[in-house]
Amino acid sequence: MRFRVRAPSKSAAKLTKGLLGVVLMNLGTPEAPTPRAVRRYLVEFLSDRRVVEIPSVIWQPFLRLLIAPLRARASARKYASVWLPEGSPLRVYTQQQVEALQAYFDAQGRAVMVQQAMRYGSPSFVACFDALEKARVQRVLLLPMYPQYAASTTASAWDAAWAVLQSRRVPPEIRTIAHYADHPLYIQALAQHIRRYWSQHGMPNFAQGDKLLLSFHGLPQRMVERGDPYALHCQTTAALLREALALTEAQCVLTFQSRFGPAAWLQPYLTSVLKALGAAKVNRVDVFCPGFTADCLETIEEIGELERATFLDAGGQYYHRIACLNADPLFIKTLAALVDASMCA
Repeated sequence: MRFRVRAPSKSAAKLTKGLLGVVLMNLGTPEAPTPRAVRRYLVEFLSDRRVVEIPSVIWQPFLRLLIAPLRARASARKYASVWLPEGSPLRVYTQQQVEALQAYFDAQGRAVMVQQAMRYGSPSFVACFDALEKARVQRVLLLPMYPQYAASTTASAWDAAWAVLQSRRVPPEIRTIAHYADHPLYIQALAQHIRRYWSQHGMPNFAQGDKLLLSFHGLPQRMVERGDPYALHCQTTAALLREALALTEAQCVLTFQSRFGPAAWLQPYLTSVLKALGAAKVNRVDVFCPGFTADCLETIEEIGELERATFLDAGGQYYHRIACLNADPLFIKTLAALVDASMCA
């Protein structure tokens, strides 16, 4: 018996090609700068077993009865101080990245649909995959807005995506990116972004002891001891960025911020470094957060206000916060390059 193989019809060829979906994954944000909304967000965030590795039977009573109620009101005031007319800074700046990346592909005539999804809060992974399914997207790339991998960020976002797809009759083909801590375009985007700031606001006098501090989000030390590569990724990004800026380790210092609780976290702590530099009468420090691709509460309020006061109160003179990459054109090209490398390989 002989079989004849028919050439695919035009409709079948179109169905096979389809749209490519790109999901920019970020951490999340409360729906509003109110104690109730912040408490709901904190409970969801701190109930994630990848974020808090304490047995639920022990942790949940403390979280729901003590930690969330106590932190919600104070955190709500902080969110209110940075809230934009359009909403939460993280959501607003991530949406700008979505629109810039979409415009980049549209200008090339590429069949790509870009969406954002937050691990906690909205837009949720459910809403994101609903939109992709409605558009008949068949291939999806999960692109983390965390350049350095941590199980508590990137892997947790993957968990959320898989949980949604488990209920889908025909889930799309999924590809993932774990990190891009050492990607040449990412490093170039960071260096160019910092140089642009210095061209507009003056450059630190490194010969006189001024410093550039690279502040990454902290992580409990025990998570690194259990195999999380996050610290290594941060060190790699810092080393490559120093090289790109032609700075020494003494001029460009790696630090970690946002420590929570009594346990040991990755060091050196940004707060401790700023206190020491202020006490030493260092004239100027510039603080930049390479691990945050979009400005948020941690960069605007913690770095821009709280840590500024730490340095100035300790005796320092001038403090500069350099904004995150946000929708920087070279960073958008970096994201496009990551999409091409992952989906066209």
